[in-house]
Amino acid sequence: MADLFDGAARPAGDGPLADRMRPRSLDEIVGQQHIVAPGRLLWRSIRADRLSSILFYGPPGTGKTSIARVIANTTKSSFESLNAVLGGVKDIREAIARAEERKKLYGKRTILFVDEVHRWNKAQQDALLPWVENGTVVLIGATTENPFFEVNKALVSRSRIFQLLPLERDDLFAAVKRALADRERGYGRYRVSFEDGALEHLVDIANGDARSLLNALELAVETSVEPWPPADGAEIAISLDTAEESIQKKAVLYDRDGDYHFDTISAFIKSIRGSDPDAALYWLAKMLRAGEDPDFILRRLLISACEDIGLADPQGIVHTQACAAAFRQVGLPEGHFHLAQAVLYLATAPKSNSALAFFDAMKEVEKQDASVPSHLRDGSRDAEGFGHGEGYLYPHAFRDHWAVQQYLPGALAGRIFWVPGELGYEGAVREDVLRRRELQAALVLSGDEADGEILSWKAPDKGLEAWQRRSDSGRAAGLLEERRELFARAALARHHRVLVLKADDGLLLQEAWRQVPEGLAAGLVSSPAAQEALAAFARSSRAPLEDEELPHTLVAALSAVPEARTLEEAFGCPRFERILARNPLAGTAGDSQEALWKGLSALLEAGGRLVFSQLIPSKGQRLSSLEGMIAALDGESCEAFREAEEAFFTEGSGATGPTARGIAESLELAGLTISMDEKILCEKRRPSPADIARWFDTRSSSWGRAMARELGDERLEHVRALLTSLAGEGPLDWKRGILYVTAEKTT
Repeated sequence: MADLFDGAARPAGDGPLADRMRPRSLDEIVGQQHIVAPGRLLWRSIRADRLSSILFYGPPGTGKTSIARVIANTTKSSFESLNAVLGGVKDIREAIARAEERKKLYGKRTILFVDEVHRWNKAQQDALLPWVENGTVVLIGATTENPFFEVNKALVSRSRIFQLLPLERDDLFAAVKRALADRERGYGRYRVSFEDGALEHLVDIANGDARSLLNALELAVETSVEPWPPADGAEIAISLDTAEESIQKKAVLYDRDGDYHFDTISAFIKSIRGSDPDAALYWLAKMLRAGEDPDFILRRLLISACEDIGLADPQGIVHTQACAAAFRQVGLPEGHFHLAQAVLYLATAPKSNSALAFFDAMKEVEKQDASVPSHLRDGSRDAEGFGHGEGYLYPHAFRDHWAVQQYLPGALAGRIFWVPGELGYEGAVREDVLRRRELQAALVLSGDEADGEILSWKAPDKGLEAWQRRSDSGRAAGLLEERRELFARAALARHHRVLVLKADDGLLLQEAWRQVPEGLAAGLVSSPAAQEALAAFARSSRAPLEDEELPHTLVAALSAVPEARTLEEAFGCPRFERILARNPLAGTAGDSQEALWKGLSALLEAGGRLVFSQLIPSKGQRLSSLEGMIAALDGESCEAFREAEEAFFTEGSGATGPTARGIAESLELAGLTISMDEKILCEKRRPSPADIARWFDTRSSSWGRAMARELGDERLEHVRALLTSLAGEGPLDWKRGILYVTAEKTT
């Protein structure tokens, strides 16, 4: 059958203009920068010639076939193409046979491009599946229909989907200018001019479709002069009337069985999810007016009652089921009341999608068959022989009918599936769930966990002290809150390129990776060991991934910001839309702040943001303000202690670390526009004996030296004894002063 890529061999002037002007390289692609800009996943995959199966989905004329042609021009693999309108199973078998032969004889991969892949029926698509699965071919499919509905689910699950968007107005103008300037493939040999408004009309009516625009341009140019083609240098004037005749406004098609059906139900459910009762009623009316099956609508409402409302209002499913039963008993037209009531109830109910946690648990079960921990096994049958049930704590024997113990298999210890929301019923139980989860989490704080706090923490690795630290710490909730605040300020788009500083712990890098699937998540780490650990974690959390799809990391010290050239070599791009960090100034001298910000500013795109949180020690916890300390000290000692700490944190000659004012001044000197927000985070903490000993060491602790100087040894020892006693009674309310900063590069 004819190959749609045979056009590359035709004479330059042969074929339609839209076909002649197809891009030949990545640099010639117009628009779609959210997937093909330097550093994006698709760009990296094409450059590295490491494509896995992909599906291009988007309206006509947005570049699906053009990008496939670029791949054909750049890949070292063999390239086969089929058109689903013209080809069938016989053509698939022939293409597969050629691919098998290449693989067997030459060890060469084959990329199979299928245009209009949605036109194949299920049997035809199934014929491809085994060959995609065993690696005989890498599939590139192009479709104007939603692949999640029109393409075999097994093919979709094995492919990465890239959605192409209608081209922007500037992109369409660029496509026209390129065609008018190209002497070989376009009209560069002539002097083409447009009456005022003529070119703008062509661009506006094309509605994001480059093929439609170039077809109209071809018709307008080649019918404006006789005979065609004229001599080189001829003047061709395009009038507004000619432009209007050359392009007609597209008709809007109504297709109840295609995208219209799915798009409308999608708008309906999203309106309920978004708590907009007016929009939900509108889409309900539109579906019913078009003859949609009420049972289909009711099924979707029953799903939404658990998927979108869930435990925020457990009555949602009960109410919806009652309306469904009433509708089936009453029928139409009166049944409209029951449909409307169910819709209004769900649209106005508090929302939660926490039930989706089940699917995370299901994925974990599919990945590994973890055994039941010994203490949870049935002890009534074989406790004596195998020790089953030994160590189990019976919750009803404890206060609040609950005790700290591990219920997940050991390999999944600390794994979180369900995160309760803050609304309705879930909000009422949220605090209890989080508190218990914190107590059960295997969270051992790292040695540098304080990130610059004067009263720093160090967690032991094992023993009773470590167990107390894990049990008492509110650090997990604090870290999650800090991450939430940072990403809210970052406002990431799916195609953004994001650089995370000090990414060793994965807290920000993993979340960025989830939020920019078509972009780039890159991190600077301190060691190859951290690099390997992050890659291993990423691989374990998703289906098999190519290297290009993993979070990218580079071993680099933040004290010397890498140059753009170094980052381009490591990540494929020298600049980023967002740079994220937690406590970037920890361990950094105050006079080096401006150099750090200037270095990071050079790595930002114009309009990009540097978003970070920074601990401000002077705003953090002071021992003199602990409630138990105030109650235990006499008035004179309490006042002396308070004044000593106040002097230390305000007159510490740099010992107190970074300040909001210093950060603001250095960022402004670096040419960044800033906004800042100080917050006090309260956590539960239990100072360990080792922590207390380190703080009160008058030789190695700057705080200890200052307190000894101001209070004297005897009074300081009394304070130490009081703190030890307070810590022994239980965790303390502990404050952390955090500064959230958003710095934007405006030029």
